[in-house]
Amino acid sequence: MAKWGQGDPRWIVEEREDGTNVNNWHWTERDATSWSKGRLRELLVGITVENEAGRCEISELKQVEGEASCSSRKGKLIFFYEWNIKLGWKGILRESGTKHKGLIEIPSLSEENEVDDTEVNVSKKKGDGDILKDLMKTAGTAKVREALGDYLKALKTEFTMGMILPTKAMAVQELTVKRKLSQNALQIQASSPVALGVRIPTVALHMTELFDTAIEQLYRIFTVKDLVQKFSKSPAVLEAEKGGKFQMFDGNITGEYTELLTNKKIVMKWRCRNWPEEHYAVVALNFVPTLEQTELQLDCEGVPICEEENMKFCWQKQHFEEIKGLLQLTTLNG
Repeated sequence: MAKWGQGDPRWIVEEREDGTNVNNWHWTERDATSWSKGRLRELLVGITVENEAGRCEISELKQVEGEASCSSRKGKLIFFYEWNIKLGWKGILRESGTKHKGLIEIPSLSEENEVDDTEVNVSKKKGDGDILKDLMKTAGTAKVREALGDYLKALKTEFTMGMILPTKAMAVQELTVKRKLSQNALQIQASSPVALGVRIPTVALHMTELFDTAIEQLYRIFTVKDLVQKFSKSPAVLEAEKGGKFQMFDGNITGEYTELLTNKKIVMKWRCRNWPEEHYAVVALNFVPTLEQTELQLDCEGVPICEEENMKFCWQKQHFEEIKGLLQLTTLNG
């Protein structure tokens, strides 16, 4: 039997607070089926194509059967997905105003084939209007494949957030880079006592987005647990009060509310799981009423410089765009 601290390093537990899946060696799996069904609906329904003859639109997702998952082993991600999808489309001829309907069938979207090789079959109910069917078979099919490609990109990026956890070796490497970046600043301050630890280079972000909803509704989406779970498509923990904690996206995002002014402003301590331990950014959301819309102004300070693009992606794709999808769905159901 190996002595304490000796043996195969794959099985040695690092000094991590969570103490799980050390060095990303063990097999972990996350079910992407429910998330995928929602994302496929968002990406496919509403696609439009038109030309001088007419206009077509994918109007509904009639069927989405199959499953998807992502597994992690030895620090590598392995994806499995297999879908049978049926879509309804409708079109109108410009000259006559005649309306037509049809189907789009995708019998096998899977990891075994490239998106450009995925079979997409277009059909139309009996009658004239074949020119609309041709439009869907050409421009429509191209847009469908583009949407399927966007789904796979999202599956391999935003859905997998947090599955590959930082290892001790990665942390040491990152600290080495940060020490070099801050070396000049430390030399300038050489005459002053030097604090223990490493100063993390950070950046500030400013983003704005318009939402077609009342200011009260947008504020609720950030402070009501059920609404947060709907736009994030994952369980959430939410205590929307000063000093209250929050947790989103399967624990990948955590923080604390530091200020809440109803329908006006939310300020949070905010961090992503893979950031340096105990490092938080400060996120301020300002809700500004405009004509029939609400402008959301986001100001964020303290984002690790190496996480700037990920932070922008997180807010633009996983917050703003998902919230707009939720608002649109709420409007349609209303």
